[in-house]
Amino acid sequence: MAACAFRRSIASQLSKVLDLPPEKLIKSISAVPVSKKRHVADFQLSVASVLENHSGDCLAQDLQLQAQKLAEKLKCDAVVSEISTGPGTVNFTINRELLAKTVLQQVLKDGSQYGIKSELFSMVPRQKAVIEFSSPNIAKKFHIGHLRSTIIGNFIANLKAALGHEVTRINYLGDWGMQFGLLGVGFQQFGDKEKLKSSPLQHLFEVYVQINKAAEDENIKKLAADFFRKLEEHDEQTLSLWKQFRGFSIEEYIRIYKRLGVHFDEYSGESFYQEKSQEVLRMLEDKGLLQKTMYDLVFSLLVWFI
Repeated sequence: MAACAFRRSIASQLSKVLDLPPEKLIKSISAVPVSKKRHVADFQLSVASVLENHSGDCLAQDLQLQAQKLAEKLKCDAVVSEISTGPGTVNFTINRELLAKTVLQQVLKDGSQYGIKSELFSMVPRQKAVIEFSSPNIAKKFHIGHLRSTIIGNFIANLKAALGHEVTRINYLGDWGMQFGLLGVGFQQFGDKEKLKSSPLQHLFEVYVQINKAAEDENIKKLAADFFRKLEEHDEQTLSLWKQFRGFSIEEYIRIYKRLGVHFDEYSGESFYQEKSQEVLRMLEDKGLLQKTMYDLVFSLLVWFI
């Protein structure tokens, strides 16, 4: 890559002046972050990193003096067009014509792989990476609020994969909770199976709006609580309806993700932990750590403070 070739060229010239192997110097030459306000240099060498007798007590003015002395011994060449000094650093500006030519040639050669084959990444250990992103709530439309997480998460996953890491992309859905008790009752009262198949998210949204208005009635709230209780108890009919909501939602999301160039290896969600949470509840109940309230069981924290 161009950056590595430029660093090697700078290290070669420094090697002759400092009498140090280029391989050691390359590690001390870093790229200067691009600034919108002004251009300082392309690469810089920290003088402290190459001084044999340098200690933490070395004064800043001493390092500045050493940087100036080193810069005076260096010369511009076909690669470096300007040499300057900063606070304890020697700065190098690359010949702009050569830079443009080298970069464009490399881009034409590597295409979409440009930058990935860089020596800078050759020593990076390959790892397993789990990237969880997007995470909409099922039975609801994908909206602009999900876009930021989706694009950023996909970028990170693509970058990790391009660098050779083993990447697993997970979409952790909001697919469990009391709201599905309300939606289930709503579908039983206002739902249409054909509309659910043809336009699932739009139809479920319409159902949810209707049942939300009806939820002012205490009987509707009780029916919703009963529906969700059956869902937690794995009632076959109730669970089947919930699975339809989830399945149709994922199908709709996949169509949207395809348009965005996004894919997932796994669609997980809050429901994944439902069985595990029931095991924990049974354990807490056996240990006498749950208190019965009017509507539910509550975990008592008082025992931890006694």
